[in-house]
Amino acid sequence: MMPNPLAPRDADDDTLHEECGVFGVWNATDAAALTALGLHALQHRGQEATGIVSYDGQQFHSHRGLGLVGDNFGDAKVIAGLPGPHAIGHNRYATTGETVLRNVQPLYGDFEFGGLAVGHNGNLTNAHSLRRALVRRGCLFQSTTDSEVFVHLIAISLYSTVVDRLIDALKQVVGAYSLVALTKEALFGARDPLGVRPLILGRLGSGWVLTSESCGLDIVGAEFVRDVEPGEVVVIDDAGVHSIKPFGRNRPRFCVFEYIYFARPDSVMEGVPVYAARKAIGVELARESGVAADVVVPVPDSGVPAAMGYAEESGIPFELGIIRNHYVGRTFIEPTDQIRHLGVRLKHSANRPVLEGRRVVLVDDSIVRGTTSRKIVEMVRAAGAREVHLRISSPPTTHSCFYGIDTPEQNQLLAARHDLAAMARLIGVESLAFISIDGLYRALGRDGRDETAPYYCDACFTGDYPIPLADQIDNESRQLSLLAEHH
Repeated sequence: MMPNPLAPRDADDDTLHEECGVFGVWNATDAAALTALGLHALQHRGQEATGIVSYDGQQFHSHRGLGLVGDNFGDAKVIAGLPGPHAIGHNRYATTGETVLRNVQPLYGDFEFGGLAVGHNGNLTNAHSLRRALVRRGCLFQSTTDSEVFVHLIAISLYSTVVDRLIDALKQVVGAYSLVALTKEALFGARDPLGVRPLILGRLGSGWVLTSESCGLDIVGAEFVRDVEPGEVVVIDDAGVHSIKPFGRNRPRFCVFEYIYFARPDSVMEGVPVYAARKAIGVELARESGVAADVVVPVPDSGVPAAMGYAEESGIPFELGIIRNHYVGRTFIEPTDQIRHLGVRLKHSANRPVLEGRRVVLVDDSIVRGTTSRKIVEMVRAAGAREVHLRISSPPTTHSCFYGIDTPEQNQLLAARHDLAAMARLIGVESLAFISIDGLYRALGRDGRDETAPYYCDACFTGDYPIPLADQIDNESRQLSLLAEHH
């Protein structure tokens, strides 16, 4: 789903955001309720809007809404209005600009072969040109998401079967994606040819589940079967699971930031337990950039496993020196500049007895603009820390992502504008260190960037974009937007 770079991004929103989570169920009692549970587990992948489409053997049913899963599907009456043994669901993170109901997925359309619903995670980098061509053909778009491109490409395809129409559409798009689609005859799952975005297959009794992460299987009691392979289309119907590989074999480039930050720590992605990966990154970070200190403190929650690994390797005690408030609403009103400046304390507060008079190693997952890091360091110092050494469990983020992660434009990324010493001065720490790209690969069990082994999409650190940026505007390193041509 495409962000709109022309709309102002919240200057205090100093984190990277995954854009969507998808979930699908075939042949299970109370499929919509199971899908709602799966979306609960995937809530971290999108908090702006959510939706479910079900099929009861006769007709499709849909409920979509703005807000969290619990806000929309906590009422038994809503679930009762989504009957049937088949369903798909979607959580949306709206990158910038207005969140409106017409952009909430799953998208649904009536075709000559019947109804079809689609939920999509990722970005299509040729969505501009595809959309222009489709509009010239007379297609009427109802949303401003690139996901709707799939719907129109399927609709105009000259192939006779749904799966052939879907493959025809997939062969025309360029980008990183995982998607689920539901018709009266089958549940479909697909990943882009390089497997940048995740999709997992599970078994639930005699039924099947598709989900962005394995934690979606755990919450419904489903058994992990396997990752959907890069470039694979799976067709799930009453006869079972059928695999089609229309793109041949490609070297996988799974998003490395899933391990660093985006995925839930209890998920297993591409065979790698996320929690163990984050601890291993912390171990490697301590080996690369150890420093004399009294206490290792994570920036919660995403910095916790890496800080545990750092503490174990360094022998420095691990302590919760920062406490996170998990009950801060996303719509908190900040009426004055003074209150706005204190906003970071709504989410984090210092644990003074742990910090006072001590040399602190502060471990976080990334630095984007640096504004949040600076405020957290100020808070730790105000609590009496004698020294603050900041350690980051990812390499410096120097490039924007165009494959499904919301990042600022490159000129707003701190590491793209300053060297290490300048960043340390701006944030206000005695020392600053990031894990190296080779250290990151070692922690994930890869031999660096060995050309004979699979490796990851690390474009946000290296600028090595594995998928062509077909619609990149004016050759600038900026997020792509379907709306840009209309302003």
